[in-house]
Amino acid sequence: MELPGLGKHCSERACRQLDFLPLTCDACGDVFCKDHIRYDDHKCSSAYKKNVQVPVCPLCNAPIPVQKGEIPDIVVGTHMDKDCKYNPAQQKQRIFTNKCLKPGCKRKEMMKVVCEQCGGNFCIKHRHPLDHDCKGSSLSTSKA
Repeated sequence: MELPGLGKHCSERACRQLDFLPLTCDACGDVFCKDHIRYDDHKCSSAYKKNVQVPVCPLCNAPIPVQKGEIPDIVVGTHMDKDCKYNPAQQKQRIFTNKCLKPGCKRKEMMKVVCEQCGGNFCIKHRHPLDHDCKGSSLSTSKA
């Protein structure tokens, strides 16, 4: 015995499966089976209405507010054209900025390496008081 009034067919063209527990997409309103209910699975053209992800500008890494019903790609493109604070010179910042104070040494380190006795900034090679001829306090320099 057939029950023709039960169930609905999946709206996905390639599927069209008769499903007795059909699911309705909350964005486009079409009926789908469990395999095609996700926005990506049925290529929902109205997903941007319900998708609550916040897009980020690929240039300045700032979150871009998108109002309901707006297409995120268009809003991000508008931001990039008008409001983007991207500065290409900022990308080329130097990391190794701490110059060694030992005469003749031209090395630079990423982090400061400060001598406890004289307070000078040195590279890894000259960080110990014996390696940079420390003129700091008269404490014994034998505790390496």
